Amino acid sequence: MTAAVLGIIGGSGIYDLPGLEHAREEVIASPWGEPSAPLRRGTIAGLPVVFLSRHDSGHRLSPSDINYRANIDVLKRAGVTDLISLSACGSFREELPPGTFVLVDQFVDCTYRRESSFFGKGCVAHVSMAHPVSPRLHVHLAAAAEAEAIPFSRGGTYLCMEGPQFSTLAESTIYKTLGYSVIGMTNMPEAKLAREAEICYASVAMVTDFDCWHPHHDAVTVQDIIHVLNANGEKARRLVARLASGFPRQHEPCPIGSDRALDTALITAPDARDRDLLKKLDAVAGRVLRT
Repeated sequence: MTAAVLGIIGGSGIYDLPGLEHAREEVIASPWGEPSAPLRRGTIAGLPVVFLSRHDSGHRLSPSDINYRANIDVLKRAGVTDLISLSACGSFREELPPGTFVLVDQFVDCTYRRESSFFGKGCVAHVSMAHPVSPRLHVHLAAAAEAEAIPFSRGGTYLCMEGPQFSTLAESTIYKTLGYSVIGMTNMPEAKLAREAEICYASVAMVTDFDCWHPHHDAVTVQDIIHVLNANGEKARRLVARLASGFPRQHEPCPIGSDRALDTALITAPDARDRDLLKKLDAVAGRVLRT
């Protein structure tokens, strides 16, 4: 079996991971460009953990400026088998107030400025995204949240908007009417790329506000969000510590095949594949390209 390596992507308000033992900074070059930040590698309760700050320290990068392909590529090169995304979000439901952690299981991608695949001209692949979240990771996250008495909800749909502006009232009202649970700016194409890289992925959407549909929260501001961000950050650190302490030391095969997503995805004939693109895919798709 493969040893488990837990990856953590820290979103808004989470720029480091206190509690990471034997921590060291690691810079890994990627053929896809510059990742958001150097990796922080260490252990928690003896489990290998790799942390990446999605927006970099000081929140240098907007959601639209993040190089999602480079981020996932370097995490793959670092040996990450299971990836947890921590991200701030707005809520479309009264029963999901600020401070709630939503273990989302579906996504709607409304982004339009981002490179969303490692594959393309010269090597085409189509991975399944019907079930974008590894159910095994959901179970471990739910157990950790319960143990830490963190308010959370199992399941929900995360709408990923482009940003960096917040929604208009008309947009927010439509999204709520369509039945979505939360809205954020960063989980796509991150989840798609993790699937292409055969990394099991789960998202913890940490509610900071009710978005502007709510009659008593009709003007979302950064100042209003920062206080909740800080409180959510403290809970997220407890969640990760608890998750790591009980996490399997050997990677558990994903019941929906997240970790073998490329088995049936490649469609370009071997003799028609672009050699330069194949070189860039060495980490992401090397398992299937070498066979």
